[in-house]
Amino acid sequence: MGLKTYDPTSPGRRFMVGATFEELTGVAPEKSLLAPLKKKAGRNSRGVITVRHRGGGHKRKLRIIDFKRDKRGVPGKVASIEYDPNRSARIALIHYADGEKRYILAPLGIKVGDTVEAGESVEIKIGNALPLESIPVGTLVHNVEFEPGSGGKLVHSAGSAAQIVSKEGKYAVLKLPSGELRKFHQRCWATVGQIGNVDHENIKLGKAGRSRWLGRRPTVRGSAMTPRDHPHGGGEGRAPRGMHPKTPWGKPALGAKTRRRKVSDKMIVKRRKQDVTVT
Repeated sequence: MGLKTYDPTSPGRRFMVGATFEELTGVAPEKSLLAPLKKKAGRNSRGVITVRHRGGGHKRKLRIIDFKRDKRGVPGKVASIEYDPNRSARIALIHYADGEKRYILAPLGIKVGDTVEAGESVEIKIGNALPLESIPVGTLVHNVEFEPGSGGKLVHSAGSAAQIVSKEGKYAVLKLPSGELRKFHQRCWATVGQIGNVDHENIKLGKAGRSRWLGRRPTVRGSAMTPRDHPHGGGEGRAPRGMHPKTPWGKPALGAKTRRRKVSDKMIVKRRKQDVTVT
């Protein structure tokens, strides 16, 4: 993927950095793999806003992605690399030998005409899916399962990858993109390679309008609100917080631990924060 800058013909164009989309080969998405995507605008089933700063955005259709990679032993050929408006990664359309078509997350380096396959003992090659027990230590993987057979839940975003650090007994230790070291059962499946579109993090929207196209609404500082709307609000002129930072609902913010203890926490070998080690 390449990046392009723009001539400063307006304030919004001056610092804008966009993608060139040169790696895309598909013109239109595969109709059989599209589904309606209803807008929820951050609201729950009662119409109450439960996630702030969401709403609007361009109309989209959902691309049905094969996260399970459960078509085992059937080789497929990459027919196109396509844009997906619902994620930062690119997607690849796979035409399998039996005639079925599926979308997968496009790994870095995959090209039209390449062959991918899922199986217990397939070749360790970019785009192939295998159980962790069949993948060598040190290999970069993505689309990792939490539990065997559940489908890939981790490492889906552009440019991300997890690395197999070690194996011991029933478990393999993976270093996740956050830096966390975590144990996974060796029967969990993963896809070989790093996800493509690595320059996504360098894109600059340039103007508020592009943010609105993505469905993001404005965020207002708490200190600019009234006391009834936010704990940081009120005061004559600019005022200090006068308290520990709080959310709009009065809960501690900026550094307060919010993660609950879960049964699965025992699988964490080292947390992403450098000073916290789980024993």
